[in-house]
Amino acid sequence: MYMTAYSSSSSMLLRATRTKLISSSLSRTFLSSPPPRPTASYRSLAFSSSAAAAFRSSSVAARWSHWRSPLSLRSQIRAAAPVLERFHRKLATAAGENPFKGNLTSLPKPGGGEFGKYYSLPSLKDPRIDRLPYSIRILLESALRNCDNFQVTKEDVEKIIDWENTAVKQVEIPFKPARVLLQDFTGVPAVVDLACMRDAMNRLGSDSNKINPLVPVDLVIDHSVQVDVTRSENAVQANMELEFKRNKERFAFLKWGSTAFRNMLVVPPGSGIVHQVNLEYLGRVVFNNEGLLYPDSVVGTDSHTTMIDGLGVAGWGVGGIEAEAAMLGQPMSMVLPGVVGFKLSGKLRNGVTATDLVLTVTQMLRKHGVVGKFVEFYGDGMGELSLADRATIANMSPEYGATMGFFPVDHVTLQYLKLTGRSDETVAMIEAYLRANKMFVDYNEPQQDRAYSSYLELNLDDVEPCISGPKRPHDRVPLKEMKSDWRACLDNKVGFKGFAIPKEAQGKVAKFNFHGQPAELKHGSVVIAAITSCTNTSNPSVMLGAGLVAKKAHDLGLQVKPWVKTSLAPGSGVVTKYLHQSGLQKYLNEQGFNIVGFGCTTCIGNSGELDESVATAISENDVVAAAVLSGNRNFEGRVHPLTRANYLASPPLVVAYALAGTVDIDFEKEPIGTGKDGKNVYLRDIWPSTEEIAQAVQSSVLPDMFRSTYESITKGNPMWNQLQVPVDKLYSWDPNSTYIHEPPYFKGMTMDPPGAHGVKDAYCLLNFGDSITTDHISPAGSIHKDSPAAKYLMERGVDRKDFNSYGSRRGNDEVMARGTFANIRIVNKLLNGEVGPKTVHIPTGEKLYVFDAAMRYKNEGHDTIVLAGAEYGSGSSRDWAAKGPMLLGVKAVIAKSFERIHRSNLVGMGIIPLCFKAGEDAETLGLTGHERYTIDLPNKISDIRPGQDVTVTTNTGKSFTCTVRFDTEVELAYFDHGGILPYVIRNLISQ
Repeated sequence: MYMTAYSSSSSMLLRATRTKLISSSLSRTFLSSPPPRPTASYRSLAFSSSAAAAFRSSSVAARWSHWRSPLSLRSQIRAAAPVLERFHRKLATAAGENPFKGNLTSLPKPGGGEFGKYYSLPSLKDPRIDRLPYSIRILLESALRNCDNFQVTKEDVEKIIDWENTAVKQVEIPFKPARVLLQDFTGVPAVVDLACMRDAMNRLGSDSNKINPLVPVDLVIDHSVQVDVTRSENAVQANMELEFKRNKERFAFLKWGSTAFRNMLVVPPGSGIVHQVNLEYLGRVVFNNEGLLYPDSVVGTDSHTTMIDGLGVAGWGVGGIEAEAAMLGQPMSMVLPGVVGFKLSGKLRNGVTATDLVLTVTQMLRKHGVVGKFVEFYGDGMGELSLADRATIANMSPEYGATMGFFPVDHVTLQYLKLTGRSDETVAMIEAYLRANKMFVDYNEPQQDRAYSSYLELNLDDVEPCISGPKRPHDRVPLKEMKSDWRACLDNKVGFKGFAIPKEAQGKVAKFNFHGQPAELKHGSVVIAAITSCTNTSNPSVMLGAGLVAKKAHDLGLQVKPWVKTSLAPGSGVVTKYLHQSGLQKYLNEQGFNIVGFGCTTCIGNSGELDESVATAISENDVVAAAVLSGNRNFEGRVHPLTRANYLASPPLVVAYALAGTVDIDFEKEPIGTGKDGKNVYLRDIWPSTEEIAQAVQSSVLPDMFRSTYESITKGNPMWNQLQVPVDKLYSWDPNSTYIHEPPYFKGMTMDPPGAHGVKDAYCLLNFGDSITTDHISPAGSIHKDSPAAKYLMERGVDRKDFNSYGSRRGNDEVMARGTFANIRIVNKLLNGEVGPKTVHIPTGEKLYVFDAAMRYKNEGHDTIVLAGAEYGSGSSRDWAAKGPMLLGVKAVIAKSFERIHRSNLVGMGIIPLCFKAGEDAETLGLTGHERYTIDLPNKISDIRPGQDVTVTTNTGKSFTCTVRFDTEVELAYFDHGGILPYVIRNLISQ
């Protein structure tokens, strides 16, 4: 009764435990009788059918007590109540009763009454629960609350309770996150897909209003601001004006989406970085939804969604494709993960920052191997880390490869909630619920041992100052070894730690004229110094530390050279307030670190242009110029095309390197510069002590700053508020738009799924080595003037100055298909060492841009594949890194290993991910990429199993075995339908 079988192939899906969807009567009732459009302050949360039924049966009076709510919601609740009640009644009859409704327990208030009711883990009376990691307990609570033996079964609950035994077996479980988080680079294509899905529903004769988020969706516009203007008091306003000029069409589209789709909040540009806003404002920790209490959880379309794990909220990055399905009510299918227990002890030494700690942790976890796993931190050292320090570590989970870097809630978490403006009653409710449900850690009490899959330990005393680079986040370099490491990088062959600069050229000096004054660059000269990124701008200790370095340098007479492009892009308005409160912003300004905007700038590649004289000096003299930023990503070609060396550092070190003007320095032995008294000034002379920083934080970071900032966050700004958008529920596509374009995903789609398929006689489009990132596959930064994307834009009258970035044009599939594999630093083995976004068209031997070669293959009727090494698709959770190859005609990727999110995205777009067998790769098998490849995959979905082996043969007679990386039954269902979104559409229509 829950699914219509509309073809023989789709009926095979009934064997998959996760292919059941909400019944047609439920969907029609809820979606055809929508509640009023949510305002910016409104937060509605749908919970499962069984939870709703059991909750009503408990006779608790319905109450709305969302903890945030800056405005009264009572009138909205009254208007929505009849619809919600009908919705709940339908939910109660659509699925089975929750078999755990007897575990629904009251949570009393200390002064009488109750906070609400919750699904109690202790009431299960199962001793195995006491040994579960806290992160797994959150999965267990979700399964318990959502259990209806329909979408979530009793067997799923048992799998999680028995985690110690089941995790090693790679079992599949469903997970329903409480909310979805987007930023605009990933949010625009998500909203484009939703709009396109509505059109597809119409074409197939169904109700387009079925395409609506069923859980709250928060979208923060933070990735569009570029550092065009810097070293100016007017930089924020000037950059925002340019941002709106470039992105007006995108912003209007998102504003349309906020009115066309229910449950979607759009936070306007200029508000802050999505993850910092999530941490300081959007994160609930515990929901109180009409009296039902449950843990906050979130999936986001940015890989650094994991930052919220520092707050004790389970959250991680997914591709935009998966997020869209989650919005539409599809449970997320995931493999029950292993959990690495990471014990912290001791205390950070004086002068050591949270950034130094996270770079150390990243290197340790990369070496340990945590891909696809949770990491859970514990130990006595936890009490020595502020919440901001924890968030810094959690933020970089993608860099060490984990799904989550989780910090369970403790007293430090509660203190942070109060600091950031959460009410005392809300914090009391959070603590009471988590204690009652065994999800709170009290380090004042004896600790019970928890089971972990593996263990690591770090004494915080051992952490030393460091940076990371020049090309990867996990290539940590102790600060005291930086000079020797840099010199080795100049010598080494081209690679992650090498530039192959001949000895005789390493001392070359490029002299030039900078606005009338003499200037010079050498290998290692710093040309970009940016305090940016969610990783560090959310941390007051390192931000105020940077201000203290700037002040001490100013007092001694040091000044940053004017040709260094300096910038400060805070993650929220709170940072501005405490920097001004401390009196340190004026010293940052004097060193060139004026605030340039509130968003993700240099870290995402929005560093803006270098001064023409600097750019010319770099290009004409082949200088290996450096960028130093307080970000989390430093992959080649990401920060700026002309900075071949890119280092991640703490904000205080960013200021220090800007002052030094080079990374070719030993800070222990060499002076940064000469003071106004003629004496040498060393790093130790301007470095603040831990006590100085703590005093600045104590006196400058105040709760009222958070309250006032977020009370007005959704009010927008005059430019945003003046945007006029249509009220139609279907989007009117403009065929002349170069920003928003109707994608071709569903054109010609029928109700019959295409079914499973192998690959026959495919050509190799590209042959890669290890660590090909999503930045390589689908760059976010500038559009090169000679690229196919540039040609497309110029043919449509777009001037080069208006190209904007690939990230900002993700709403246009024509631009993004041309930008696939367009990173100027990409290394394709078919080019025999040549670096750049080209490949060889095998039949003719011609060297072409990747897009042009792919189109030629498609026109000739040939499929293509990609060969790759280890960690294919590492980096950002970029859905265009899967959408682009699909549009280019890539049918499969054969790699040594995949990054978690990217592999899932490939499946979501109908591309087959295959892994070489252990110890094998293209080189050991003697594959050159000039062969033609046939992948012998069964053409019946019922004949394919998750993780099965298949044979790959070539026209040269070589044959080898690969593992198909469809990891769950649900992924097989997606593949059968040609991708996750066609799957969702067909199932919505079939209801």
